[in-house]
Amino acid sequence: MKVEFAPLSIPLERRLQTASVVHWVFSFLGLGKIYFNVSLEKSAIQAPYRGRKSLRPTLQMGKRRILGWMDLWSDPLVKTAELDPSKNYVVGFHPHGVLVAGAFLNFCTEATGFSQLFPGLTPHMMMLTLWFRVPFFRDYLLSGGLVPSDKDSASYVLRRWGGGNVLVIAVGGAQEALDARPGAFTLLLKNRKGFVRLAMEHGAPLVPVFSFGENELFDQVDNPKGSWLRRTQHRLQQIMGISLPLFHARGVFQYSFGLLPYRRPIFTVVGKPIKVEKKHNPSQEEVDRLHQTYIEELCKLFEAHKTKYNVPEDRHLEFI
Repeated sequence: MKVEFAPLSIPLERRLQTASVVHWVFSFLGLGKIYFNVSLEKSAIQAPYRGRKSLRPTLQMGKRRILGWMDLWSDPLVKTAELDPSKNYVVGFHPHGVLVAGAFLNFCTEATGFSQLFPGLTPHMMMLTLWFRVPFFRDYLLSGGLVPSDKDSASYVLRRWGGGNVLVIAVGGAQEALDARPGAFTLLLKNRKGFVRLAMEHGAPLVPVFSFGENELFDQVDNPKGSWLRRTQHRLQQIMGISLPLFHARGVFQYSFGLLPYRRPIFTVVGKPIKVEKKHNPSQEEVDRLHQTYIEELCKLFEAHKTKYNVPEDRHLEFI
């Protein structure tokens, strides 16, 4: 395979963008593992983080947002409707992609100017709870406004008086990452209804969000359902709680292979809010009805904007 090397005369701004992306990928693939290994070897370091209370973001939530390193690498956040800052919202983010790049860019940093587009609102993105048990890495995650993906943390965000909070959920989760590849529009949503029930219990409007270009950032080794690779990935996900897509794209000094994403644009489109009636204990039928409404609104959002972002007219969302 012929290797395409990066030219030497690259502007400083481009080099800084690459550096910020290297940091982001390393934080995903390296920092968690490093801190996790340290915590296993240094039980004294881990001790202050033990217990359920240590996992709750409480006082730190929304007050430790310091990540700004991705401001150098951003694409537009598209607003289609106003969001009332006196309310709390549940945002469904689609698709998950390999590394949830669009969600991190838009909701964990100010790279795309979220606070200017939606003044008075603070986003909090949910992430696997297991990472919040890792010393120091937990603090790193909190600095980006992330919160554990458990019901207590979600309820804490949505119960906060005065509104102004946005709970962001990558609905397809780690399992959907196994289907993330260029040209794919398959969403794991058909039986994902917990976020709908959560919104109903708190009376929080649902907001569908679609990130065009999310699946174009990486190639992935073929893993069709039923293959030994897919079965292995599924088994590891059941054991570890995280998926392990075998992805590749470009490197730092060459463009032919590596773990950095391709330099392709992401356009994250925020849809209009869906009104949700507050019900302490909604019936399954009520949840199903609202879930279907959400899918319909997500489809409308996708269809209305797809041709603007180079999606063929004959391509539609597929739900599994």
